[in-house]
Amino acid sequence: MAHTAAPGTERARVRPKDDQPVRIGVTGIGIMGSNHARVLSQLPGAELVAVADPDQEQAQRVANFLGCQAVGDHRALLDLGLDAVVVAAPTHLHHPIALDVIAAGCSVLVEKPVASTVAEGREIVAAAREKGVTLMVGHVERFNPAVRAVKEAIRDENLLSIAITRVGPFPPRMSNVGVVIDLAVHDIDLIRWFTGSDILEVQPQTSAAIAEREDIALLQFRTTSGVLAHINTNWLTPFKARTVHVATRKKYVIGDLLTRQVTEHFDYRPDGSYSTRHLPVAYAEPLRAELENFLSAVRTGRAPEVTGEEGVSSLEIAISCLPGSAAAKTAPAETAAEKRRALG
Repeated sequence: MAHTAAPGTERARVRPKDDQPVRIGVTGIGIMGSNHARVLSQLPGAELVAVADPDQEQAQRVANFLGCQAVGDHRALLDLGLDAVVVAAPTHLHHPIALDVIAAGCSVLVEKPVASTVAEGREIVAAAREKGVTLMVGHVERFNPAVRAVKEAIRDENLLSIAITRVGPFPPRMSNVGVVIDLAVHDIDLIRWFTGSDILEVQPQTSAAIAEREDIALLQFRTTSGVLAHINTNWLTPFKARTVHVATRKKYVIGDLLTRQVTEHFDYRPDGSYSTRHLPVAYAEPLRAELENFLSAVRTGRAPEVTGEEGVSSLEIAISCLPGSAAAKTAPAETAAEKRRALG
């Protein structure tokens, strides 16, 4: 078990023993951070020691409900002698917080995206490697049972194309990123995971229809394995939709990530007919499965399912899709204010 370090000092990494709980804290107690704390408070083998947030009222409310301590920031968390920390603070804070956590000898799960820039992400990865602590990036969609069913259905298949739709209404929270970093980065990760290859070519089309940042994105990719992929994402649809379509030479698989229904079309015949079957999908909470994987990696030292390197790679592709990037071929999008003036 970890021991409390004197303020301002580093401590050596000590992995918890099998018979000891992983002492863990969560910093950033918004919607996602609160969910992390809720799940951790219920997980065998984990001890939710404290939650941290500058909004002390919110932190105390969550702490009272879950039966743990509330502190003001991640530094106060580290004074409690933790084994691991979940960073669910705003994206621009991921880099400094993660580096502090790693320097203290704690493992860290950083919510996606891993950082604001690729350089910051790489610095986090390098620090974790040097310190010998576990670094995981919170691409929770990989743990969606429907996604895992799709992945299993296309195993060993000759993949041809992937089309992913991730749309919904404008989020109630104010965000410092647009739909590409907030939503499409999930699906960039899934494309790389499904194909087992990197993305080679990027053809993005984005627009800021009603927001200051892009709220519509149509993104096309080609992977090093030759798979063509497409992501359709926006904040303009009045309802949420999350679907994955994968075409292979022998089958066509459709996954609804919200209803968690996966359908496979196969056995194509010369007369145009084919067979269809619904695939079994396990019941599991994706966040719980993600945190179980993280805790296992903390205990064993094995790589987590979503490594820091993978998180940085997906972030790099997402940033290349943004207006003004070297890969983005689109002209600069009009701002929302310009659009309102044009409309009178």
